[in-house]
This record gives sequence, C-alpha cells and structure tokens, in this order.
Amino acid sequence: MIPEAIQHYLRRNGVRFERYWHPRAVAAQEVAEALHVSGWRVAKSVIVLADRQPWIVVVPAASSVDLHQVRDMLGVRHVRLATEQEFSGHFPDCELGAEPPFGELYGLPVAVDESLSLAERLLFRAGSHEETLEMRFQDFATLEWPLVASFIEQDQEQPAESNSGAPTRPVEGAHAHV
Repeated sequence: MIPEAIQHYLRRNGVRFERYWHPRAVAAQEVAEALHVSGWRVAKSVIVLADRQPWIVVVPAASSVDLHQVRDMLGVRHVRLATEQEFSGHFPDCELGAEPPFGELYGLPVAVDESLSLAERLLFRAGSHEETLEMRFQDFATLEWPLVASFIEQDQEQPAESNSGAPTRPVEGAHAHV
C-alpha cells in the first residue's frame, strides 16, 4: 500500500493522481509488464551518491543510468549507486526498492531524465511493490522542481510509441479529487 504520508503530500499540494494495484513486482520493468505498458512509461527512482550527497535520479524503467553523465550534469567529482543501507533511512515508510521520486517529501534533491519530460503522464513506485501511482509529468515537475537533463545510457533509445497505452487495473475509488 502507498504510504499515507505520500498520499497526504500529493493531496496537500493539489496533485491529482491515480493508484494502480498489480501483483508484487520488485523490478521497475516488472511493474511495466504487470500493468501492460512500455518500460518507457514507468519511471524508476535510482538513488546515487554524488560527492556523498544522496540524489534521487529518475529514469525510465527500460533504461539504465549513465553515472558519467550524472557526474557531469551535477558538476561533482564522484558519483556511484548508493547501497540500500546508505539510503533506506531516508524512506522509512517505504518498502526497500520502491522509493518514490518525491525528494521534497524525503529531503533529497531530484534529477529526471529528459525523456520522461516528454510523457504527458508518468507511472512510478510510491513506496509499495504492489501499487503504482500515475500523475501528469507537469504536476510532478511543479511539485518537485527537478533538474531535467539527459543521463541514460545512449544505446537505449526511447521508441516513438512508448508514451501510449493506459495501465490496467485501477484501484477501486483511487482517484484523488482535490
């Protein structure tokens, strides 16, 4: 279940969202498969340490983060993936591996790959391996003010049809009306 703090954060900020239940999925690409959408429509949060500062780097589920590009984008000397032990304390109400992209809520800066900014709506984990949130990219950008740049591995081009298709199985009564 999506933590109450996340739902309250979105409602308090007037963000409309939809919740989708799916069978337990640990990998972000499994979420895409469970919801019958392209892995380019599902955003995954990757936690990196940039000169020891944790960042939430948001990329499509079908891609991988290019740490060299993240380093250059942030203008730091060292970037690496954070270990679960290093970041789990930042997300106490979330299942490990289901970290949401809400840096404002969890006190972390956020960077989003520019390919996701082209999508009208994003699907992403919000603290749960069995439920996913969908919201407009513009609402997310207004809420979080993320750094938007290109930092996925370049051999992973987004297909033109990747932003189409609606997920299946919405959670009953899950529309947030604000």
